[in-house]
Amino acid sequence: MADIRFEAEIIEWRGPAPYLFAVIPERQVADIRYAALSESYGWGVVPVVARLGSTEFATSLFPRGGTYLLPIKVAVQRAEAVGLGDRVRVAMRVGRPDRR
Repeated sequence: MADIRFEAEIIEWRGPAPYLFAVIPERQVADIRYAALSESYGWGVVPVVARLGSTEFATSLFPRGGTYLLPIKVAVQRAEAVGLGDRVRVAMRVGRPDRR
Protein backbone atom coordinates (compact mmCIF):
# COMPACT_ATOMS: atom_id res chain seq x y z
CA MET A 1 0.00 0.00 0.00
CA ALA A 2 1.20 3.49 -0.81
CA ASP A 3 2.06 5.80 2.02
CA ILE A 4 -0.51 8.26 3.26
CA ARG A 5 1.21 11.63 3.61
CA PHE A 6 -0.04 14.71 5.39
CA GLU A 7 0.88 17.75 7.45
CA ALA A 8 -0.77 18.41 10.80
CA GLU A 9 -0.43 20.42 13.98
CA ILE A 10 0.42 18.53 17.15
CA ILE A 11 -2.41 18.87 19.65
CA GLU A 12 -3.00 17.79 23.23
CA TRP A 13 -5.87 15.48 24.12
CA ARG A 14 -6.47 14.13 27.59
CA GLY A 15 -6.73 10.51 26.63
CA PRO A 16 -4.18 7.75 26.85
CA ALA A 17 -0.54 8.76 27.28
CA PRO A 18 1.46 10.38 25.59
CA TYR A 19 -1.31 13.00 25.27
CA LEU A 20 0.10 14.56 22.07
CA PHE A 21 -1.46 13.68 18.73
CA ALA A 22 -1.56 14.73 15.09
CA VAL A 23 -5.08 15.06 13.67
CA ILE A 24 -5.48 13.22 10.38
CA PRO A 25 -6.74 15.65 7.71
CA GLU A 26 -10.26 15.02 6.47
CA ARG A 27 -9.08 14.24 2.94
CA GLN A 28 -7.17 11.17 4.23
CA VAL A 29 -9.97 9.69 6.35
CA ALA A 30 -11.74 7.74 3.57
CA ASP A 31 -8.48 6.02 2.55
CA ILE A 32 -7.80 5.04 6.15
CA ARG A 33 -11.32 3.74 6.70
CA TYR A 34 -11.07 1.62 3.55
CA ALA A 35 -7.69 0.16 4.56
CA ALA A 36 -8.97 -0.42 8.10
CA LEU A 37 -11.64 -2.82 6.83
CA SER A 38 -9.01 -5.54 6.79
CA GLU A 39 -6.55 -4.17 9.36
CA SER A 40 -8.51 -2.77 12.32
CA TYR A 41 -8.26 -4.39 15.74
CA GLY A 42 -11.87 -3.45 16.39
CA TRP A 43 -13.39 -0.52 18.29
CA GLY A 44 -12.27 1.66 15.38
CA VAL A 45 -8.59 1.48 16.37
CA VAL A 46 -6.35 1.21 13.29
CA PRO A 47 -2.74 -0.06 13.41
CA VAL A 48 -0.23 2.02 11.43
CA VAL A 49 3.48 2.39 10.85
CA ALA A 50 4.30 6.09 10.73
CA ARG A 51 7.37 8.18 9.94
CA LEU A 52 7.84 11.65 11.38
CA GLY A 53 11.12 13.17 10.24
CA SER A 54 13.62 10.33 10.27
CA THR A 55 11.84 8.40 13.03
CA GLU A 56 9.66 5.42 12.13
CA PHE A 57 7.29 4.01 14.74
CA ALA A 58 4.35 1.64 15.09
CA THR A 59 1.19 2.83 16.80
CA SER A 60 -2.57 2.83 16.40
CA LEU A 61 -4.90 5.59 15.25
CA PHE A 62 -7.77 6.51 17.56
CA PRO A 63 -11.13 7.54 16.06
CA ARG A 64 -12.26 10.98 17.26
CA GLY A 65 -14.89 13.36 15.89
CA GLY A 66 -15.13 11.87 12.40
CA THR A 67 -11.36 11.65 11.90
CA TYR A 68 -8.44 9.89 13.56
CA LEU A 69 -5.73 10.94 15.99
CA LEU A 70 -2.16 9.74 15.46
CA PRO A 71 -0.37 9.40 18.83
CA ILE A 72 3.05 11.03 18.82
CA LYS A 73 5.05 8.90 21.23
CA VAL A 74 7.34 10.62 23.74
CA ALA A 75 10.39 8.93 22.16
CA VAL A 76 9.38 10.39 18.78
CA GLN A 77 8.79 13.83 20.30
CA ARG A 78 12.29 13.79 21.76
CA ALA A 79 14.02 12.30 18.71
CA GLU A 80 12.46 14.87 16.36
CA ALA A 81 12.40 17.80 18.83
CA VAL A 82 8.67 18.42 18.33
CA GLY A 83 5.95 19.35 20.76
CA LEU A 84 2.56 20.88 21.27
CA GLY A 85 1.60 23.32 18.51
CA ASP A 86 4.33 22.27 16.06
CA ARG A 87 3.38 21.44 12.46
CA VAL A 88 4.77 18.12 11.32
CA ARG A 89 4.92 16.10 8.11
CA VAL A 90 3.91 12.48 8.47
CA ALA A 91 4.06 9.49 6.15
CA MET A 92 2.27 6.36 7.28
CA ARG A 93 0.78 3.13 6.08
CA VAL A 94 -2.13 1.28 7.57
CA GLY A 95 -1.20 -2.14 8.91
CA ARG A 96 0.91 -3.84 11.51
CA PRO A 97 4.71 -3.52 11.39
CA ASP A 98 5.14 -7.16 10.38
CA ARG A 99 3.02 -6.64 7.22
CA ARG A 100 4.76 -4.83 4.40
